[in-house]
Amino acid sequence: MEEFKKGIAQFISTLTNYAPKIVIAFVILLIGIWVIKHIIRQLKSVLVKMKIDLSLIPFFTSSTRVLLYIMLLLTFASIIGLETTSFIALLGAAGLAIGLALQGSLTNFAGGVLILIFKPFKIGDFIQSNGVTACVNEIRLFHTVLHTIDYRIVILPNGVLSNNMIINYSKSETRLVEWIFCISYDDDIEFARKLIANEIFTDSRVINKSVPFIKVSALTDNSVNLLVRAEVMQKDYWDILYLYNEKIKLRFDQEGIHFPFPQHEVHLSNLIENQLLQK
Repeated sequence: MEEFKKGIAQFISTLTNYAPKIVIAFVILLIGIWVIKHIIRQLKSVLVKMKIDLSLIPFFTSSTRVLLYIMLLLTFASIIGLETTSFIALLGAAGLAIGLALQGSLTNFAGGVLILIFKPFKIGDFIQSNGVTACVNEIRLFHTVLHTIDYRIVILPNGVLSNNMIINYSKSETRLVEWIFCISYDDDIEFARKLIANEIFTDSRVINKSVPFIKVSALTDNSVNLLVRAEVMQKDYWDILYLYNEKIKLRFDQEGIHFPFPQHEVHLSNLIENQLLQK
């Protein structure tokens, strides 16, 4: 019974000694969380005012948030009376274990850092990678969010993006629109070329109208293929591409130029022809 009383007395004494520290530590923890949120909000505001690239702002704010929370936890442990060296060692061991378990995530994190540093694309760019063609909507530390032209949301890991080919259509102010129009061997090439030039290269949005590019690209089994290239601004690419697919088809129909279709000629020998006639 006396030992129990001694234990209770020792517990009360320990609680009395550590209670103020614990209260102070939790108060500082709560205040610290509030201060960190305020700092992050102010940091975002400052970065926006400095006109920092929008793709870099989430990286800076996330990194700052993690660093501040680690410092707050170390302060909390120190006030309670825990050995910070042991706490740091524990954090290191936990970090190593987490790192081994999340190797793929770390690869994506490293890819995100590389994308943010070297900037192969930025928010708003129209890119193609890994079989996806879409507009960059958001760049995060572990993945990039893309928005396709048919309103699908595609999320690609940054590790995949940073280690594969990326085509950035927005890096250049202009872009070449290409068409291949097929005419038959009986049609006049120069007449078809003139019709195409009058339709496409009179458009005010076409930049290289003085030197129309209309060349015979191939002589196939069924058609003569005319390759047409027109330089336009990026914003006009899709409108012009689809518009003149239709306009050239309608103009060819009006002028008697027909798009050829696959056909085969069959030649019968005289023997087979005579047998067929006898039947």
